[in-house]
Amino acid sequence: MVQHQIRLNAAEDVREFVNAASKCDFDIDIFYNRIIIDAKSILGILSMDLTKELTVKCYGDNPGFNEVIAKFAVG
Repeated sequence: MVQHQIRLNAAEDVREFVNAASKCDFDIDIFYNRIIIDAKSILGILSMDLTKELTVKCYGDNPGFNEVIAKFAVG
């Protein structure tokens, strides 16, 4: 399991992130406070507070998805 901090600033960012996550054959979760959302759910992510940093937990590895994570990574 790998954990990253990301920030998705716009609906277009969410769409790009979900499209990349959907191509992965493993589970990916997004955490904010005590809320856990499936990273492959665009409506779930859009319902979160996108002004905050989100924690992404990947339960596998995909080089293409890692590039998308790097694009939205925080500090």
